[in-house]
Amino acid sequence: MKREILVATTNEGKICEIRAVMSDLPIAWSYLADHPPVSAPIEDAATFEANAILKARYYANKFDKCVLADDSGLEVDVLDGAPGVHSARYSDEGTDAANNRKLIAALTGIPQASRTARFVCCLALVQDHDVLLTSMGTIEGRIVDEARGTNGFGYDPHFYVTNEGMTTAEMPPEQKNKLSHRGRALASIKSGMANL
Repeated sequence: MKREILVATTNEGKICEIRAVMSDLPIAWSYLADHPPVSAPIEDAATFEANAILKARYYANKFDKCVLADDSGLEVDVLDGAPGVHSARYSDEGTDAANNRKLIAALTGIPQASRTARFVCCLALVQDHDVLLTSMGTIEGRIVDEARGTNGFGYDPHFYVTNEGMTTAEMPPEQKNKLSHRGRALASIKSGMANL
């Protein structure tokens, strides 16, 4: 019998990436949209890992299931790590477009060489109240003013990966899923699941 795991996100971009990387595991995956609606938890922890664990425990308690939760975001060095854990709610509107506008405005006058940044993704797998696995993935880059590419979401169109010569939104899905913060975190947690 397949293990059942609930993926605790409604973000379609994240769901697509998780499906692409994890689909070959012998697991019956479900998503929040497959379950009765509940209010989302308040993600008020100070780190990505703590927020991922908080979220996973919340939904494991609500639905009595094993839950995989993600917390991820963008850290810009010259902005002292902002938007960080507030990446999804960086602007008042909290939309991708508004968040990106605020980010680019905050970097006005900052030279490209000083716009170093990284995407961070933390995953937590929780059963009952127990944390079974956690993983973290990062990818280094810098922020560019002009939005480039349509394959990503969030800050992807402005996140330029120097070694690849493109933004993460310009990468084909297979390339992004290998190199991205979420792809790396998923690969790590996937190998851990094999030993559960």
